[in-house]
Amino acid sequence: MGSLQRITARPPYGSIRRTSASKVGLAPGTPVFVGERRRASARIEILAYNRHGYRMVDDASIDDCRELARGEMVAWINVDGIHDIELVQALGDCFGLHPMSLEDVVNSSQRPKYEEFEDYLFVAMKMLAYVDESNSVESEHVSVILGAGFVLSFLEDEGDVFEAIRQRIQLGRGRIRAMGADYLAYCLMDTIVDHYFLAVERISDQVEIVDERILTSPSPHDIVEIHRFKREILSLRKAVWPLREVVGAITRSDSPLLPPPTLVFWRDLHDHSVQVIDMVETCRDVLTSLHDTYLSSLSNRMNEVMKILTIISTIFIPLTFVVGVYGMNFKFMPELEWRFGYLLVWGLMLAIGTSLYLFFRRRQWL
Repeated sequence: MGSLQRITARPPYGSIRRTSASKVGLAPGTPVFVGERRRASARIEILAYNRHGYRMVDDASIDDCRELARGEMVAWINVDGIHDIELVQALGDCFGLHPMSLEDVVNSSQRPKYEEFEDYLFVAMKMLAYVDESNSVESEHVSVILGAGFVLSFLEDEGDVFEAIRQRIQLGRGRIRAMGADYLAYCLMDTIVDHYFLAVERISDQVEIVDERILTSPSPHDIVEIHRFKREILSLRKAVWPLREVVGAITRSDSPLLPPPTLVFWRDLHDHSVQVIDMVETCRDVLTSLHDTYLSSLSNRMNEVMKILTIISTIFIPLTFVVGVYGMNFKFMPELEWRFGYLLVWGLMLAIGTSLYLFFRRRQWL
C-alpha cells in the first residue's frame, strides 16, 4: 500500500444541496450537478511529467489542458469543484468524453462504477478519510478518467489524499515518473483505498474503547456511539463493496490503455479492496455483538441491583414480623412487663439479621 495522507477537512461552501430530483425529465447524458456545493469556484491543476522532469500549472485553463495533454509528458489534470457544469462540459469537449460520463462526474451520489470507452476508461469511486476533530468519516465523490497519456481527476472540494503522489512526482521517487498514465491512475486509486484501511482502523480503535467502557460502566451515551459507528461502517460498506467489482473489471480488461506491465499492480489493488471488505464486515459484526453486549451489561447490572434489594428485603422480612407482633395493641402480652424485654427483642432481631447475612455470604450470594 502507498503512504497515507489525511484529507484536509473543510467546511462546506454554503448550504445549497442539489438532489436527484433536479434530473427528473431530462434527457440521458445531461450533466446536472447533484450534491452539495463545497467551494466558491472550480479550479484546474495540471501536473505533467516524464523521466527527465515535471511541470506544474495552478489555476490552469482549458487551453493549458489541451496543450499539455497532447504533449510528450504524462498529464495529470485535477479539477476541484464539480459544481461548475460549464467547466466540466468544456473539459469533456476537449478530451472527447461521452455525455454519460460527464453526467456521472457531476453526480456525487453515483455509486462506484467502471466503464470502457473507445478512447478512455472511466472510474467513479468514493474518497473517504477519518477526521480526528469530529471523529467521523468524510466522504467525497471522485471520478478518474484514463486516456492516452493523460489522467483526469474530478473532486468535489480542494482537499484530497493525493499529496504523497504529488511529492513522488516532484521529487522523482519510485517508478511513477518512468511509467505511463495507467500507472498514475493506479496510484490515485491505490491511495484512496489506503485511506479506506486507515478509516476502518480508526473506527475499530474507537469501537474497542466503547467495548471496554460497556463492560465496566455502560451508559446511554454508549448506545448513541454504537449507532453512530454503524452509520459510519455503512457508508464505508457502500463505498467498498462496488469497488471490488470495479477493480476486478479492470484486471480482466483487454483495453490497450492498460498494458500488461501494470496488471500486477491492479491485481494487488483488487486484493487490497477485498481486505478492506473483510475488515469492514468484521467491524460490522463487532458492532452488532457490541449492541448485544450493551443490552446484556444493562441486564446484568439490573440483576445485581435487584439481588442486593432482594437480600435486604429478605433480611428485613423476619425483623418486620417481630416488630409487627410486638406492635399489636393487646393488653395481656407477658413480654411487655419484662424488665429486659426491649433489649431481648433487639437482640433477637440482631441475631436474625446477622444469621441471614452470614447464610447469604456462605452461599456466595453476596
